[in-house]
Amino acid sequence: MAQAEQNNTAVECQDLTKRFGDFVAVNRVTFQVRKGEIFGFLGPNGAGKSTTIRILCGLLTPTSGLARVAGLDVATHPEEIRKRLGYMSQKFSLYHDLTVGENIDFFAGIYGVPRELREERKRYALRMAGLEDQEHMMTALLPGGWKQRLALGCAILHEPPILFLDEPTSGVDPTARRSFWDLIHELSAAGQTIFVTTHYMDEAEHCHRLALMHAGRIIALGVPRDLKHNMYPHGLLQLECSDLLESMKALEREEAIREVAVFGAGLHVTVDHLEAGAAAIRSALARKNLEIRRLEPIPPSMEDLFVALIEAEERKTA
Repeated sequence: MAQAEQNNTAVECQDLTKRFGDFVAVNRVTFQVRKGEIFGFLGPNGAGKSTTIRILCGLLTPTSGLARVAGLDVATHPEEIRKRLGYMSQKFSLYHDLTVGENIDFFAGIYGVPRELREERKRYALRMAGLEDQEHMMTALLPGGWKQRLALGCAILHEPPILFLDEPTSGVDPTARRSFWDLIHELSAAGQTIFVTTHYMDEAEHCHRLALMHAGRIIALGVPRDLKHNMYPHGLLQLECSDLLESMKALEREEAIREVAVFGAGLHVTVDHLEAGAAAIRSALARKNLEIRRLEPIPPSMEDLFVALIEAEERKTA
């Protein structure tokens, strides 16, 4: 890797592999995360995401291949790497029997924040979390969204250059999720690198780049918009008609139609070819005297892409 490129790289994996006996949990994974980037890590349960993250956090040793975090090899400098990371799990890693301020004090000590800086960092964490007037409240009494913001504040007390967020918005309401992503973008704009796993497909759209894992391998990597444009293997049509149920019954029998699903007040129809699919829809509904009010191609969502790529991979091994 060229020196200039290396200086701009926060996380690097090259042919990273982890075996547990005969089971290959991570299979020759290669990617880079640039400094200041929000990098999304997606995949179904068992895909290898958590194992990869544990390796990058210095908690597991790779079987083979290379993994570097903040310029350090995870195989030889795990302790140094852990000092340069912030980590937030979906459980928020907070102590509910402590107050808000006591949680911050505790994590400041755990992360080795110098004593002369602890009060300043504590004020920052409270301000960032919007909890300046709640320092003495028991953490157990906080709503989920505020616990989430407090956990993030605790994770960055030591000003780590790289932040790992594992399902950070699991179990919180949509308003809290939006607010949390605003914080993530603020941290990224200030230069912190954010490595985030999520099961919410709409959240994947907020990432600068995404890696999709399946069965230990990365099967897609790139900018969300480009992935949807270049990798979605089918055509997608939005159909609004006079009778959703009867239209679904009519279309499910058509060879040119791959899938029909209710979406809002209409249907999303997946086809192999847009023109042939649209013609098949018009013909099938005309035979049933069903009115078409709207029929047009639409771009796939991240969820459409996710499902299509996983299904394609599973067909390969069936």
